[in-house]
Amino acid sequence: MSMTSETYIDLCFVRPKTGDFALVIDDLLKTIFAKKRLDWYLEEKTMDGVEMVIAEIKGMSNWCSEDETIEFLEEQAEEIFWQYLQGYKMFIYPVKRGCTSCGVH
Repeated sequence: MSMTSETYIDLCFVRPKTGDFALVIDDLLKTIFAKKRLDWYLEEKTMDGVEMVIAEIKGMSNWCSEDETIEFLEEQAEEIFWQYLQGYKMFIYPVKRGCTSCGVH
């Protein structure tokens, strides 16, 4: 049985300005997360001859930790993903049975 986790991932991609960077990143994410229940919002910025795309990814996944998520990315992502990636932040929250507020259930 796989556990379901709330998943929040922010990725920052940078490259020299050539145009349509958000479309490139969108295509990469569609390939990587094709079988995952994740959605993303892309914000594109251009400055000083450089393009930057921030990808805010969220949804439900079967990963139980950040380490599992990184392992998945290492297995799925193409080399170009790693060339563009400049930073990331992620939070994986496994859904637990019962409530966690009272300490009884």
